[in-house]
Amino acid sequence: MGSDAATPLEHLASLPDDRRAVVTKLRNTVLKSLPKGFEERMDYGMLAYVVPHERYPAGYHSDPSKPLPFINIASQKNYVSLYHMGLYDGPLLDWFRAAWAETTKRKLDMGKCCVRLKRLDDVPYELIGQLAERVTVAKWIETYEASVRR
Repeated sequence: MGSDAATPLEHLASLPDDRRAVVTKLRNTVLKSLPKGFEERMDYGMLAYVVPHERYPAGYHSDPSKPLPFINIASQKNYVSLYHMGLYDGPLLDWFRAAWAETTKRKLDMGKCCVRLKRLDDVPYELIGQLAERVTVAKWIETYEASVRR
């Protein structure tokens, strides 16, 4: 369920109360935890945390007019999604799976880089903050460029 909102605050205001509370807390967690250099905006109808063109002029390979995506938060029909591009594979994914198992008894519901948060009363915010802080802008650019060259 993409949003037509122009800004993150407009997006939050458009959400139902229960979703607004969860998405706001996720947003605050990510904003507090992200290393310097990432920028918040609306992109693809979601809250987006990106490497801006000023820092990475090439932009996203499939649409260079877009900044390099890193994390997105979306309110879907039946859950809230956290997309973290660094979770496609490798050590960060291994760490996250292990940390999830230690943090919560619930099974991790995840796609390639999408963590589906269905139990909105039991979101592991601290773990999501740790995930957000683990990758600097420079490291994300390096990882991204290596994956695009494959």
